[in-house]
Amino acid sequence: MHRITLILILCLLLPDMYIYLVYIVKRTRNILWRSVYWLPTVVLVAIYMYYIYMTGDNALSRHPQGIGRLAVTVMLFAVPKTVFMLCSLFGILMRGISRLLSFIIFHTPFRNPRFPFVAHRLPYTLLGLILGIIGFANILYGAIAGITRFEVKNVEYRSPNIPKGFDGYRVLQLSDIHIGSWLGNPEAIRRLVTLVNEQQADLIVFTGDLVNQQSHELDGFKETLSLLHAPDGVYSILGNHDYGTYYRWHNRKEEAANLEYLIGQQKDMGWKMLNNEHCILYHQGDSIALIGVENDGEPPFSQFADLSKAMQGTEGMFRILLSHNPTHWRREVLPDSDIELTLSGHTHAMQMEIFGHSLSSLIYPEWSGMYYEGKRALYVNVGIGYVGLPFRFGAWPEVTVIKLVSEKE
Repeated sequence: MHRITLILILCLLLPDMYIYLVYIVKRTRNILWRSVYWLPTVVLVAIYMYYIYMTGDNALSRHPQGIGRLAVTVMLFAVPKTVFMLCSLFGILMRGISRLLSFIIFHTPFRNPRFPFVAHRLPYTLLGLILGIIGFANILYGAIAGITRFEVKNVEYRSPNIPKGFDGYRVLQLSDIHIGSWLGNPEAIRRLVTLVNEQQADLIVFTGDLVNQQSHELDGFKETLSLLHAPDGVYSILGNHDYGTYYRWHNRKEEAANLEYLIGQQKDMGWKMLNNEHCILYHQGDSIALIGVENDGEPPFSQFADLSKAMQGTEGMFRILLSHNPTHWRREVLPDSDIELTLSGHTHAMQMEIFGHSLSSLIYPEWSGMYYEGKRALYVNVGIGYVGLPFRFGAWPEVTVIKLVSEKE
């Protein structure tokens, strides 16, 4: 938490300090106006300190809406100012390089360069203003509309191993609902359930992170989520957040009871949980195996998957694996099994994607969409919800419908 506090303060202070010294100080000597410039930053830091250090343990669980709004407000201030600062610094750099070239080539005084090495900072300042305004608008849209802009993605997976009876079979994938973030907005979840049921898929699967920190977040949504329906049922697995490891419990017994409660809640909703186990699905005289493992991420994320146990009894069948963390695919699924199709979530695409690119690609080789190794594939769903930051842009909340297509060898 102290690391997050330091990062937050730096993100706010660095661009503010630059703008203050380079622009504000030069444009006014009035102490009052200079002080007013710092007011938003001081207020935001004070509110953050109050939530994190004065409201007791588990602040995010106790005040998800308040902390979420604070996070968006910080972004609205920090991101445009940072963009402006970088453009301004680039303008200063280009002016310095131009002057240096003029000095070297024409031996002119450093502050009086000669054409064509005359560069002005103003165009870069204006570019920073324009990009800052665009960034502000995008953040505002992502926070107000982007988080509920549910998007249905229809994809196909083709394989000669798919039985004829499952040709055209449709699997609907949901992931990372993070239900605690939807407290105060139950209508969004009702719209999501309606949208899912309208797809009329044969099977619904959920690939983990149903809650943020504790299972009681689900209490007010259980009735709504129990309305999810598919002919072959709703199956789910656990994600890293579902274990309650981000909540400060009094003891291990309390933490274990939290997980048991979550599993019981899903059972009450009619969801069938696959914890290192499998089930056999039957359709038009054929069968396939649906396998589910517990979370298996790279450290510091939990590793509870037992893939070999989950696969036992499915030899020779077409298999679909549900595994929350996509890194599990390359670490174990590809080298230690012949599972054809794996479905994952977890990445959220860092809740932002621009022109097909996301910062999540710096951490996850597979972060969104379908990936292939030969005929074997991984699909990564960018999720429905969010943790802490109520914002999505480009990486819209995703409902995936995967059509299985049996093809000839």
